Parts: sequence; structure tokens; C-alpha cells
Amino acid sequence: MSAPVPIVDGKPLQTATTFPVINPATGRAFIDCPLTSLDDLEAAVLAARRAFPGWSATPADTRAAAIAAIADAVEAEKEVLGRLLSSEQGKPARTAAMGEMNAAIMWMRATAKLRPAVETIRDDESGTVQVHRLPLGVVGSITPWNHPVLIAVWHIMPALLAGNTVVIKPSSCTPLSTLRLVEIANAHLPAGVLNVVTGEGDMGRAICAHPCIDKIVFTGSTPTGRTIMASGAANLKRLTLELGGNDAAIVLPDADVDAIAQKIFLKAFNNSGQTCAALKRLYVHESLHDALAGRLAEHAHASVMGPGDDPASEYGPVQNKAQFDFVCGLAEDALAKGGRFLAGGAPLDRDGYFFPLSILVDVTDGMRVVDEEQFGPILPIIRYTDAEDALARANAGENGLGGSVWSSDIAGATALARRLICGNVWVNDHSVISPDAPFGGAKQSGIGTEFGLHGLDEYMQLQTVRVPR
Repeated sequence: MSAPVPIVDGKPLQTATTFPVINPATGRAFIDCPLTSLDDLEAAVLAARRAFPGWSATPADTRAAAIAAIADAVEAEKEVLGRLLSSEQGKPARTAAMGEMNAAIMWMRATAKLRPAVETIRDDESGTVQVHRLPLGVVGSITPWNHPVLIAVWHIMPALLAGNTVVIKPSSCTPLSTLRLVEIANAHLPAGVLNVVTGEGDMGRAICAHPCIDKIVFTGSTPTGRTIMASGAANLKRLTLELGGNDAAIVLPDADVDAIAQKIFLKAFNNSGQTCAALKRLYVHESLHDALAGRLAEHAHASVMGPGDDPASEYGPVQNKAQFDFVCGLAEDALAKGGRFLAGGAPLDRDGYFFPLSILVDVTDGMRVVDEEQFGPILPIIRYTDAEDALARANAGENGLGGSVWSSDIAGATALARRLICGNVWVNDHSVISPDAPFGGAKQSGIGTEFGLHGLDEYMQLQTVRVPR
């Protein structure tokens, strides 16, 4: 098996060095990935800058047709690309990896249907006032390791549709599927429109500080987002930052445990909890606490965790050693402070970064496992007696990505959900997203919006045009 290679100015890039890519199911390297240099980044940015005038002048319908063609090409290769994604990320190939591939294809096709709006503010005897939208220039994209193909699509495709050119850097933990995605895309794009480089922190910092990159779109941690914001200040880069989330869910006393238990379980443990908008703190009224916690523990015990290439696997490992150690540390701290695991709670005795799906009770706010985003397979369940207190605790802290309320009273649950201080709220559901509705965080969970026309606007500059009669 050979690794995909970086693409700069439409051509494969030969690099002098490589770095190992770890299979999280074994904890061992399974392939070497080409490592690009800062000189390669300069070449990529220059190529994107050269390609920008022609691409931005291309009609939106033509740009959209290219994105649709990329979606078709990815669909033709989705089985192979899904297995590559599974090998580097850890998620089960047959289910989660293929689900990510299908979602990426659907998102590309939905994005291709969007068109930048032209708004007429005034049209009278004095003349017209219209608002047009212009592309920004070169977009720098930095993507994380949890959903490397899907999030790359979220970054790249609206940027291209808007008329920008792109330089993307995938996570060094999961570079391969993104490299292959860019290889596929370049067969349908002019040279220099979409370029990819590889590397770790130094490469990311260079992208963020580069004076010829006009916008950064980043998905990752809040501390890194703050650093990116500071780095971009030199040339007033536009920013879209989708940052940390520690999403709270409130289960009201009139909720139907039988109806909601499985859905809550799935929303907490999708991708083994490694999803930005996963349900990560569960506040349950004392009258339902024991029953719901017990049901969730039953689901956890029945779930099958294993390597991504095993057809029986329903959940995969934690993606990397650093995150695995962090999750183990949260579990140890919770136990030391009186927490009790009804399921899981300790790493599995096997190769790789396997931590079982874990249901944790007898914990509360002020403990690390509640206050910090786990980004892994631990769900802390917090008992409460008063809904206003639960709301106050859900709103406490710096994050505000998503939140949900679970109840048999839809109107009452909706009213309470509207009081959650976060960018996305759900009633009797969680972490549902779609390409037509905006998604973004409040407080320290981000700046800007993704998806739909609101997200497309993030890649464009408003231009007000006044024409007299």
C-alpha cells in the first residue's frame, strides 16, 4: 500500500521526508505519509494566488458543476476511500467510515446547489442599491482527526463555490483520506485551485500567519482557535472557527425513559464520543436518574468495540495516544472523587487505544469529567432536582456549541431549550445537522457559521453597489 501524495498547482509533490501514520486499533504505524516543507507551503499559496483570478471569474454554475463532478468521482471510489479512512481514524469501515463517506458525498451535492445571493435594497426613481458578494481570495483550511473527510468537504466546497482557492492541511494523525480526496478533486479543477500540504503544528502556524492567505477555516480546540485568531491579526484574516463543545442535555421529569434511552446513547457515543457536538453532559431529574442510567449502561454493555476492519465492530478506538491518555486521566480523576462507573471506566487490555463505552454516575459540576470536554467514550450523568438549576449548570462554563432538552412536553421543552446559551439546540434529539441550516458555536465554542447560505457568506465579502438612474 502506498500513501496518497500532496498536490500543489495540480501536480503531485515529491517530498524528501515522510512521517508515520498510526493505526489506532494497533497503536503501530501502518504507512508513511509524505511530509511537506515550508517551501512547499509557499509554492501552494503562490499556486492558489495565481489560480484565483481565473477561478473567481468562472461562473458559479460552472464551479458548482465541478463540485458535483467531484462528488460523483468520490462516490465511485467510496469503498476504497472508506477503508483508508477507517485504517487511519479507527472508526468501523462497514458502518461509521462508510457513513462519513456517504455524508460527504451528500454534502458536496447539497453545496453545489447553493448560489450566492444578490440583494436589492432599493430600486426607485433615484437608482438602485444592491448587495453583491465577492470571493475573498486564498482560503487556508486546517482540519481535525475525528471526521477527516467530512470536515474537509465542509471547509473546501463552500470556499470553492464562492470562487476562492484553497490550501488545506489535514491533521497529521489522519492525513491520508484527505490527501486522496484532494487528488480526486484535482481531476475536476484547474491547477492551483485546490492544494494540500501536510505537517504538524509548525505547518499550521505558518498557514495562519501567511500574509497571502485571506481567510482561515479551522475545526479543533478552543486554545488553538485563540492562537489562530492572534496569528491572523497581522493581515486581518477572516475567520471561521468551530471550536470546543461540552454539550449539555437536560432530561425533564416527564420524559419517557423507554423512548429516549437509545437515542441519547447514540448521540453521546457516535464515533466513540469523538464528535464536536456529541452529547457530553447529561443532567437527569432525580425521579428518572437511576432508570435512565441503568438503561444506558445496558446499551453500553451490549455494544461491540473493536478494530475498524472487523465487520462485527460497532465502535472503534480513541484515535490517538494523547487523547486516549486524556480520557484515561478523566476516568481516574472521576473515580478518585467518588464517581461510579455502571459500564466501562478503564482501558481495555489489548493493543491500540481502546477505552470502552462508559456510563458514569455520582458525579457533578466542578469535577474534571463534567467541566472538561471528554471527546471520548465517557458519558457523565448528573442528578438534579430543579430544572432552573439544571439550566444554570448547563449554561455554566466557557463552551456553547450545542445543547438539548428531552421531555414529553414539546412546547415546554422548546421554551427551555431556547434559554440554553449555545449556537445549536435540539428538542428530544442532539447533534443533528444538515447542509441547509447554519451551524456554529456561542461563547468560546467558535466564531462564524458553517453550512447553507449563512455558511457560504463566510467565504465572501459583501459589496454594496449604488447606481443612479
